[in-house]
Amino acid sequence: MNGNQIEALIGMLATFGLLVLMILPSVIGIVRDKRIDRQIREAQKSSSTQKSSSRSTVPSTATWYADGRRSKKLVSS
Repeated sequence: MNGNQIEALIGMLATFGLLVLMILPSVIGIVRDKRIDRQIREAQKSSSTQKSSSRSTVPSTATWYADGRRSKKLVSS
């Protein structure tokens, strides 16, 4: 190999290295998103096999109002 070929090889390796550095974060993000999607699907599957309660999980207006009043009392004390 002569000097020109070595310079070309170094240039190609540097270009390839920069390409990998630029693509790596997006590949890591895609893999992470797929893992999270899989975990969500598994959780939904397992929750659908359990009995769901007929009770609402949203607090009533009276509870919300009382919580707001309690926090105001704590602040003014």
